[in-house]
Amino acid sequence: MAKALKIDSSLSYKLIDDRDVFALIKTVREGIKYTVFKSIADRSPFSSEDWSAFLHLSERTFQRYKKEERTFDPIHSEKIIEITLVYNKGIEVFGNPDKFNTWLESKNVALGGVRPKELLDSTFGISLLRDELTRIEHGVLA
Repeated sequence: MAKALKIDSSLSYKLIDDRDVFALIKTVREGIKYTVFKSIADRSPFSSEDWSAFLHLSERTFQRYKKEERTFDPIHSEKIIEITLVYNKGIEVFGNPDKFNTWLESKNVALGGVRPKELLDSTFGISLLRDELTRIEHGVLA
């Protein structure tokens, strides 16, 4: 059986990698601890309000997770990992976090005139961003 991803407080986005799908699946099934999520969130450009919207959890629920040091359910853990993987890909494609963060915040004609960041609240949106990043990486601009 695959080992779950080991993530410590020195997490960098590069440590979460999609090469070992079985490790990702195991991590999702076991759930991500709040402390690990906090480490990811602190290194992301997203506010707690953003994460709340992405995960469809209220701010109050986030506070309970923090206070009780809870583990996220598999559905929320999967979304945290998916967002992290898309963020990794974006940094790789754009060459640095600042350029990618600007892209995330800018309205995008190829994405229906919305800011890419607004699509991170659903798996369909995350998939759309992944596809768009692949097009950009290969020089296929809409």
